[in-house]
Amino acid sequence: MPTTILDVSSYQTVSNYRCGSVYHMPDRYSTLRAQRRAETQRMIQAHAVRLFAERGYDATTMTDVAEAAGVSPMTVYRHFPTKEDLVLVDQYGSLIAERIAASSAAQPLVRRIGGALVESSTELTAGSRGPGLTADGQFLLARLRLMISTPALRAKHLDNHYVLQQAIVGALGDDTTDPDAAFRAQAAASACLAAMHTALVRWAEDDGRTELPELIAEALAAAFGEDILGAGPDIRTSGAG
Repeated sequence: MPTTILDVSSYQTVSNYRCGSVYHMPDRYSTLRAQRRAETQRMIQAHAVRLFAERGYDATTMTDVAEAAGVSPMTVYRHFPTKEDLVLVDQYGSLIAERIAASSAAQPLVRRIGGALVESSTELTAGSRGPGLTADGQFLLARLRLMISTPALRAKHLDNHYVLQQAIVGALGDDTTDPDAAFRAQAAASACLAAMHTALVRWAEDDGRTELPELIAEALAAAFGEDILGAGPDIRTSGAG
């Protein structure tokens, strides 16, 4: 698989990568403080992913990352308690949950979840592909390559998968005290995430040359049927609800 070295400066200055905490702080000082924290976290993570791609995950230490980012090792550990977190931590789950919470509860569960997955990937990549990928899209692609090629990250990714599943279930807003409703929500979330994972792996193997929202929509259609997203063919590339 070809490896593209991450452009750290581009990611730091161009990225629209979101930090959910920034959007929930009523106090201006707290908001600015959270924004600076998010920027520091993005900067550290970008340097980490670049080093992992250049030197290898196992050959790169947390101290190496701190030196490259120009911060102390303590600062790195404060933002990323484990080495795996340097690759796996993101705000994609928050974006998906927001989309699901804003969707109509009258829709079938898999349609609400599937639509949120397509829309979130569209926002993250801006419908771009290949050399034209957005900074966020390039960063996601670099992280995916590492997850696929590194055994330690593949194992840890299962934990993150479960956390995202629970976030989706919570965003659906169903009565989680009802065992049957909770079971249906968990099953729908797990099945949709499995389809998305298949699409993400294919996207990484294809070096981002195919539009990610289209791949996710195709994976969902293969699993649930062509009408899963409740719209015509355009939704596969537009991400519109």
